[in-house]
Order: sequence, then C-alpha cells, then structure tokens
Amino acid sequence: LLQASGGGLVQAGGSLKLSCVVSGRTFSTVAMGWFRQDPGKERDFVAAIDWSGNNANYADSVKGRFTISRDNAKNTVYLQMNSLKPEDTAVYYCAGGSVGLGQRPYEYDYWGQGTLVTVSS
Repeated sequence: LLQASGGGLVQAGGSLKLSCVVSGRTFSTVAMGWFRQDPGKERDFVAAIDWSGNNANYADSVKGRFTISRDNAKNTVYLQMNSLKPEDTAVYYCAGGSVGLGQRPYEYDYWGQGTLVTVSS
C-alpha cells in the first residue's frame, strides 16, 4: 500500500510538501517516483530518486523548484514543491519498484492513490 498525502490548495508562488508512506512493499532497495496527471491527459513524470537517495532526476518543468527525497527508515518518499505555478495543478501519484530512475509509468510496479494539488493564480 502506498499512501500519499500533503496535497491541497495553494496560491501561485507558494509551497507544498507531499509524502508517500509505503507499507507491505519493498522500499529501501528500489527507486521511487512521483508522477502527475490532469483529467483526460496522460500521467507525466515529475521526479525519481534511487534506492540510496543519492541520485535523482526531474522533469524539465519542475527542475529548480521541486525536490524529491526519501527516508528509508520511515519507508517514506517526499516531494517538496516550491514556487508553485497554476500549471502544476494535477493529481500527484507516488510510484515504486523501478530498477532505475524511471521516467515512464510502465517502469514502476506499484502506485499510490494520488493526492490533488491545486494552484490558484
């Protein structure tokens, strides 16, 4: 089970921190990722982090604004989102089980239920 939380309504320029707690699944030895999806659109890659937490990659649209991190002792992955823009509005999903820093949904084995982020202008 992947339980994502931390979404909400924020004004443009504001910040939010998403959390995803993993239970019943392998966590400390796999890469984790965050994706986002607008209604009627494909699920887009946001960020990924390797098992150690030492390597990460980001979509160009969020580089310099978002930071992915993890705490293996707590089976939790985070997404710190700063300088939010209205175009960041989406349902955000955490995903796990990738071998590497996967950027495509099919590279991940399990998914959370999503948390809605709404950025007002």
